[in-house]
Amino acid sequence: MVTVALLPAGSVSDEAARLFFQQEDVQYKHHRLISDVFLSTANDISQYSVIPIENTIDGSVSLHMDWLVHEVDLPIQAEWIYPSNQNLIGRRSELVNEHGEYDFSRVKKIISHPVAMSQCLKFIREYLPEDVEKEHVSSTAESVRIVRDLPEQGVFAIGTKTAAVNNGLDVLVESVTDHQNNYTRFFLVGNKPYTGRETAQMRTSILVTLPEDFPGALHQVLSAFAWRRINLTRIESRPTKKKLGSYYFYIEIKYSLNERLLQLALEEITAIGCHVRVLGSYPCFTYDQLITEQQMY
Repeated sequence: MVTVALLPAGSVSDEAARLFFQQEDVQYKHHRLISDVFLSTANDISQYSVIPIENTIDGSVSLHMDWLVHEVDLPIQAEWIYPSNQNLIGRRSELVNEHGEYDFSRVKKIISHPVAMSQCLKFIREYLPEDVEKEHVSSTAESVRIVRDLPEQGVFAIGTKTAAVNNGLDVLVESVTDHQNNYTRFFLVGNKPYTGRETAQMRTSILVTLPEDFPGALHQVLSAFAWRRINLTRIESRPTKKKLGSYYFYIEIKYSLNERLLQLALEEITAIGCHVRVLGSYPCFTYDQLITEQQMY
């Protein structure tokens, strides 16, 4: 049996994990905080952690990236994509007026994870009162649970349909995200290599810290990949947290670490005095691929 730590049941992380592990024998260990998700695997309570790392609308989830870099040493074993489809959730009886129509002026407070709420700002601005109170919590599943426990108070949540079903609430408005092409990337992290399925797509994630006394070092780093025609799919600078103005570069490469060209590029980067840390070399799965596999069974 595979043991997997993740955010609460009914969260997008939960839905995404169940699609990814669809044919496997899995025990899920749900946690309210992402720190507890990481620590579950770091402390060998679970074999893997499921970590949302990037979103179409909001980009990188910096808190999760910082945990992966600074707080734990857990290699990335796989990545996959899942749609982040958020909904307005609550009790229909609290929103419907005497004419049987929705009266959004009855919404006093809206609760959700900050990333999920930021994905729905257009809906919030257009339909909800200007003075509506916004409260951020640790996950969309947590926001729905809170609404369940606060009947008749004008409190509603933004979350998943699964969370609404789990808590006996109504999906009042479906797909309230600003953009329908809204997807989240997830990392599977842990010390055990993932061997559940095969894919032709591989990616390697590294951290590069530049030497302080080498002007133009970043240009030379990028050149080591460019002249070898190695495709970089992402590059992002983040503070090292050691001193002001000190940064590392997070780089994703569309190559397996086993590829000789990539090995030579990393050797060149190290030779000019850069520190290179490999976060993982892992298979990448698309949403369409996972759905196709699901339909085959």
